[in-house]
Amino acid sequence: MSNYLVAMEAAWLVRDVEDIDDAIGVAVSEAGRRLNQKNKEYVEVEVGLTPCPACGEPFDSAFIAASTALVGLMLEIDVFNAETEEHAARIAKSEVGGALRDVPLEVIEIVETEGDEDDEDER
Repeated sequence: MSNYLVAMEAAWLVRDVEDIDDAIGVAVSEAGRRLNQKNKEYVEVEVGLTPCPACGEPFDSAFIAASTALVGLMLEIDVFNAETEEHAARIAKSEVGGALRDVPLEVIEIVETEGDEDDEDER
């Protein structure tokens, strides 16, 4: 079994905001609070980045229209003892999705990480 770092993108709605920085702050704070309520403090929450279609430079993934913001969040979680990358993705989506109900999630990257050397010796 292997360990994996699973990165997911989440779409977070923030209502009654006028400023991108406020929308990002509220989204990160609310997501962090909901994850921590369910003892998921091992999920890292950051604002996502979107490449500019014209120049390719990344910018914060947030958009405001009619005082409502859509903020793209990047969530990272370590998954231990998964059988495959697909298994790690299912575990990650289950763990995070349970705390963030009604929040769209998409797995965007899975990276195998180093396991404990003691685990290898025990086999």
